[in-house]
Amino acid sequence: MKTVYEIQQFLKQFGTIIYIGDRVADLELMETELKELYQSQLIETREFQTALLIIRHEIQFQKEKNKDR
Repeated sequence: MKTVYEIQQFLKQFGTIIYIGDRVADLELMETELKELYQSQLIETREFQTALLIIRHEIQFQKEKNKDR
């Protein structure tokens, strides 16, 4: 996984489709879903860590982008 889109497609495999309309809220919900999948031992540690890093980076980017407006 290298992009948020790839994480969305990954979550779809587990029946999770997330779209609230607020990008940061979407990302935070995706993070929560990933944590639940990891705690349920449905995804590997490496997948979890990679996805979490990408999501947190994107959340930070979106918050900085919104702050500049």
